[in-house]
Amino acid sequence: QVQLVESGGGAVQAGGSLRLSCTASGTIFSIHTMGWYRQAPGKQRELVATITSGGSANYADSVKGRFTIFRDNGKNTVNLQMNSLKPEDTAVYYCRGSSPAVLYWGQGTQVTVSS
Repeated sequence: QVQLVESGGGAVQAGGSLRLSCTASGTIFSIHTMGWYRQAPGKQRELVATITSGGSANYADSVKGRFTIFRDNGKNTVNLQMNSLKPEDTAVYYCRGSSPAVLYWGQGTQVTVSS
């Protein structure tokens, strides 16, 4: 089993920055890809960014150039640096860990961007 705990959400004005962190514990050796997803009210959960164990990153078009995902394998942590935030970035952000057989999700952290 893998446990994922997110932190770093909050409220910020448009143009501001936030950093989200996700710390993994348990059988983390099974995790090959970590990612951040978000879900706004009334909308489906969507991909924000992912990063493989080798460090390859992938971003949604809506966040390219503004968000950066990076991982600290020594601390079993994946981070999402969010700059130039927009009101449309408001959502609950979830950390996800992918193993060959199971997807693990964190509990989510709220990000609110005001105009």
